[in-house]
Amino acid sequence: MSSDPTTTPVSPEVERQVDSADTTLHNPRSAVVALGSNLGNRLDTLQGAVDALEDTPGVRVTAVSAVFETEGVGGPEDQPPFLNAVLVLRTTLPPGSLLERANAVEDAFGRVREVRWGPRTLDVDILSYEGVLLDTPELTLPHPRAHERAFVLAPWLDADAEARIPGHGPVAELLRAVGEAGVQRRGDVALHLPE
Repeated sequence: MSSDPTTTPVSPEVERQVDSADTTLHNPRSAVVALGSNLGNRLDTLQGAVDALEDTPGVRVTAVSAVFETEGVGGPEDQPPFLNAVLVLRTTLPPGSLLERANAVEDAFGRVREVRWGPRTLDVDILSYEGVLLDTPELTLPHPRAHERAFVLAPWLDADAEARIPGHGPVAELLRAVGEAGVQRRGDVALHLPE
């Protein structure tokens, strides 16, 4: 059973029908999504977000990074540490629809936006979307600060060793440039691809 609070259980037959429909849709694209949590049961929240995204029609999670623990960047100094991870997706959703789903998943896990870069139950950010450069008030692709944040780059490199950020270069080189200070890989916990 899914830990996704935004869905109700569906029969295996319905899941098979949706999965078979997904394979017939044209032009699935790769997208990369970052997850972060520093309130509540952080690991369960991150796993719930993985499950919720996988349960989304038109989205398949193809890779999940290791979990990394980091201090908050920006925002209040006294906030708890974050658990961070990155997902690689195949999707037929356009970027705006994927953003709507990401926001719905955040809301389902109690995300409250009171303080910029403040503590949060869940943060779901689209880092990149294959073939799309975008700069709107709602969404900028690739993410405008991903290339300078070790807490994004380290899990992204873990999920996809060949990853590149359009306009900035290979994630491996970007991570070497910013360094990994304050980013700790957590070998004692893990996220799992939904079955």
